[in-house]
Amino acid sequence: MPSKSKGTRYIEAVGRRKTSVARVRIFPKGEGIVVNGRDYKEYFPTEEMQKIAEDAFRKTRPETRFSVTALIKGGGIHSQSEALRHGLSRALIQFDQELRKKLKKPGFLKRDPRVKERRKFGLKKARRAPQWAKR
Repeated sequence: MPSKSKGTRYIEAVGRRKTSVARVRIFPKGEGIVVNGRDYKEYFPTEEMQKIAEDAFRKTRPETRFSVTALIKGGGIHSQSEALRHGLSRALIQFDQELRKKLKKPGFLKRDPRVKERRKFGLKKARRAPQWAKR
C-alpha cells in the first residue's frame, strides 16, 4: 500500500454504478491497485471483474505508472468493479486531459444509471401483475 505522507500528492475521483460508490486515489509511481485494503486480484475473484477494474489503464497507459487506492461501498461485487473503472477514468482525466478521447469512446466516463425498478403496490414485482382469471 502506498505511503500517505504529507509529501505524497494524489488525484482523487469518485466513480458510481447502481448503488456502488468508489472513491479512487491515484498516486504517481506504480505499486498496483489496492481496494479496501486488499489487492484488487484478491478483492475481485473472477478474471472478468479484474479486467473491468483495470480497463481504464489498458485503454490509456501501462498499469505500472500509477499506484491506486480505492474505497468502495454498496452494491454487488460486479457493480463495484464498474464503479472502480468509472472512478479511475475520471482520475486519469484530471491527470491528463488528452486521455479523454480514449476513455470516452468505450463509455468509461458515463455513469451507468440503470438500477432495479421499485415494486409497486398491487403488483407482484415492478411490473408483474397477479394472474388474471376471467371466471
